[in-house]
Amino acid sequence: MNKEQVLEKLKSINYPGFNRDIVSFGMVKDIVIKDNHVNVKINISSQNEEKKQAVINDVKKELDSHFSSVEIDVTSQAASTPSTPPANAPNVVNNVDHIIAIASGKGGVGKSTVAANIACALAREGKKVGLLDLDIYGPSLPITLGINEQPQMTQENKLIPLEKFGMKIMSFGFISGNDTPVIWRGPLVSRMTEQFFRDVDWGELDILVLDLPPGTGDIQLTLTQKLRMTGAIIVTTPQDIALADVRKGADMFRKVNTPLLGVIENMSGLILSGNTDPDNSKLEINGQKVEPDNNGSFSISLDLFKKGGGEKESERLGVPLLGKVPISESIMSSTDSGTPLTTHESLNDIGKIYVSISKQIVSLIE
Repeated sequence: MNKEQVLEKLKSINYPGFNRDIVSFGMVKDIVIKDNHVNVKINISSQNEEKKQAVINDVKKELDSHFSSVEIDVTSQAASTPSTPPANAPNVVNNVDHIIAIASGKGGVGKSTVAANIACALAREGKKVGLLDLDIYGPSLPITLGINEQPQMTQENKLIPLEKFGMKIMSFGFISGNDTPVIWRGPLVSRMTEQFFRDVDWGELDILVLDLPPGTGDIQLTLTQKLRMTGAIIVTTPQDIALADVRKGADMFRKVNTPLLGVIENMSGLILSGNTDPDNSKLEINGQKVEPDNNGSFSISLDLFKKGGGEKESERLGVPLLGKVPISESIMSSTDSGTPLTTHESLNDIGKIYVSISKQIVSLIE
């Protein structure tokens, strides 16, 4: 077996307690094959010895029949921790346990929709959640969450976040009006970004979710200078042009020592479903053969924007692919109506994907 074949074998091993394999989690750091011997280097940051041993046993079981000897080196190096803000930087956020940035390298990848659904899913799980829209030039939360109000002020002249779906919410769109264009230079944007932390009464939160604007500009730099963030999650679509910008955004977070928690691939294929004659064996869509069930119902996924981009990027970065969210009319209609899918009492398949992503985030940060 060569290195690629060993890696494929290891993809069948899930980390204990997760439905995600150790390769996509970035735990497999190196594979060395010499003659008929293999050495696998694995990094498991958890201090749970039982889980470590379970992974070791599973790897040996998977490879023993292919090599005369299997050697496994396990390290426990923790993920990089955020850099300490400058000594003179004020502590702008109090009583917030974790700050998570939802980011993208370019616009139009559905990042705000993903951020809103993740935040609502976290609140659904009983977490005290705040959601902050930091896209000063194009705030989208007023539409995404169906809010058309202005925040009130405390006696200490702090803004009181609006509340909906069991979480606290703030957006520049609540202040400026969603139809008003913002024509500001960078320093004003940086100052407003800091005010959203210093002058907003967030209270006690388990998780504050930041919906960042695309790119690597003033807002991202202000965050890394002023805040100790728990980590960042990168949203991308599968095609190469999106991945090229994702690499820039991901590398920026690494240069400023903000841990990357994972990658989410959005717009990951288009699911078509319908009904036809159960005996119709010639039905094809875009060259893909459709096989209806006994009742004539069928469902097929079309890869509109290539395939596997998110998985490749997660492997390059050594972080998990947290989920793949397909294109769906239900996402569009729920976003336009201001009721994210994860706020619905009964979750459809895509809503369940968002909930799965939120549970993985909680496990990663805790």
